[in-house]
Amino acid sequence: MKITLVKEKAFYTSVLSIMLPVALQQAINMGVNMLDTMMLGSFGEVQLSASSLANQYYAFFSVLCMGIIGGSSVLAAQYWGAGNSEKVRETFSMALRLAVGAALFFTVLTLSIPDRIMRIYTSEPAVIDQGVRYLRITAFIFAIHGTGLVAAQLMRSVGQAKLGLIVSIISFVINILANYIFIFGKFGAPRMEIAGAALGTLLARTAEFAVTFLYILVIDKKLRLRPKHLLISPSPAFYKSYFCLGAPVLVSDALLGLGGNIVSVILGHMGAAVVAGNAICQVIDRLCTVVISGISNASGIITGNTIGLGDKRQAIEQGETFYLLSIIFGAVGSVLIFLLGPLTISLYRVSSETIQITRQLMNAYVVIIFFQAVQSIMTKGVLRGGGDTKFLMKADILFMWLVSIPLGIASGLIFGWPAWLTMLCLRADYGIKSVWCVSRLMSGKWIHEADGLREIKSL
Repeated sequence: MKITLVKEKAFYTSVLSIMLPVALQQAINMGVNMLDTMMLGSFGEVQLSASSLANQYYAFFSVLCMGIIGGSSVLAAQYWGAGNSEKVRETFSMALRLAVGAALFFTVLTLSIPDRIMRIYTSEPAVIDQGVRYLRITAFIFAIHGTGLVAAQLMRSVGQAKLGLIVSIISFVINILANYIFIFGKFGAPRMEIAGAALGTLLARTAEFAVTFLYILVIDKKLRLRPKHLLISPSPAFYKSYFCLGAPVLVSDALLGLGGNIVSVILGHMGAAVVAGNAICQVIDRLCTVVISGISNASGIITGNTIGLGDKRQAIEQGETFYLLSIIFGAVGSVLIFLLGPLTISLYRVSSETIQITRQLMNAYVVIIFFQAVQSIMTKGVLRGGGDTKFLMKADILFMWLVSIPLGIASGLIFGWPAWLTMLCLRADYGIKSVWCVSRLMSGKWIHEADGLREIKSL
């Protein structure tokens, strides 16, 4: 298999200009999560497990937003590469409308039946009670976080990757201070424990929303998106263009989000110690994959821009270069988890049973992270940026729902296998998708232009 690598320095400069702000943003977010789990971990496995499971429900909403972003960013990157700012602004208007609709649905659902939501994830009454406390406050986050997240992420498609980093730094400071004050009851505030963590998150997300839209609607001089553009509904033809390329992304990410929740349900019914152990592992996993996340974002944006310019040959070379980078950084991530895992576990005050389970799970994550890197950069980056969204939807549906989830249910809930083996079963789709997507990349059949690009180029 011959791989052609990009040799131009300008390409790697572009990758770094997108990757570094995204990686730093992810590192800050994971740092917040790590401190959250450490603070709540001081109250035992119950509150740590409850916040972890409640956040899995919230993560489902975030994944839906990422689906909206993924489909919209394909259009935004290609239109921006073609020099059509008006179409990019129309993409923003459409994406924000979709985000508001999803947020309203989740808000009503969370306020109406928080106890039923928690019962999906666990049967332990104490964990359910604490999770309900958390959900009742986070119900007010959906609209502000959903729209803020969509707006900040789409700005990356037009070369404004630093906005997300600046917003995350502000959020980091507010979240840490608010969590410390309200979780432990400092400076005269009531000691709220898990509810304090939820309140801290609400305050941080509110600040994110305010800063993001202040910059985009008032300060930004590049895209020049203004409130009047958001009041204009996109045309039916534009929605058709979105659903041709973007709907498969939304469906794919929605199914991945639902699948991720089923993973949490399986682990939740294996006991609080397993949930707590996995929560600790996820923190170090995400900290070790911040660069991978940055490369995924960079690969999708750069590939989309290149296709918008009409240079398919260069897009193929870039895709193969990103594939090599996925192998390198996947291997680096595995080594980091192997080395830092034991140190991370020592930071938490949990039971000996939880420590033992966490160590075993951490070893499983050493293997998982390598394939996670390859499939992430291919599915969320190169192939998505190339508009190959229908192929990716098939990959996500087939392998997670027909392989990983059935294996995970059988191993964790029927046969009673240990948590580390169940986790490997639940992530089996990573390995299969890695091979399948790389094969797709090498076939050269993954490049699809958004509707209207040919007309734009002919002008």
